[in-house]
Amino acid sequence: MRSQNEKILMHLLKGKKINPMTALSKYGCFRLASRINDLRSQGHYIETKMIANSDGNRFAEYYLLEKASKR
Repeated sequence: MRSQNEKILMHLLKGKKINPMTALSKYGCFRLASRINDLRSQGHYIETKMIANSDGNRFAEYYLLEKASKR
């Protein structure tokens, strides 16, 4: 069984974006920001975009820029 980090990374490697609702519904992940932080600490370049929905609520959407080692 894959970890949440692995599942989220595979999602991002397919060129897909992910937000907290997608992470919860697809992977059972309640703490997406923590998982993204884990992946960043492993050297993955993940960008954050803040989105506002029609109600004015804001949430983060993440996508992978490239995988590279940190300097």
